[in-house]
Amino acid sequence: MSSPSTKDNLDLAESARDLADRAPAGSLEKAAAGSVAVTCATTRDFEQARTVLGGLVPEDVRRAAIELLDQLAAGHH
Repeated sequence: MSSPSTKDNLDLAESARDLADRAPAGSLEKAAAGSVAVTCATTRDFEQARTVLGGLVPEDVRRAAIELLDQLAAGHH
């Protein structure tokens, strides 16, 4: 099975940006979705995005961002 392409990452970034735009200011959801949006927009593929998010701090944002990335990649918006 091949990994998602850059276009897929850009689609993930757009979905995450939409979620971030709707999330309450200062919320964990907004921080996680914003992180996923920026990371997906600036990485080549899903695995690279997941690796980059693995270095995110604080830990609660990292966990939420990785969980969101996995949900978006699985098609669960």
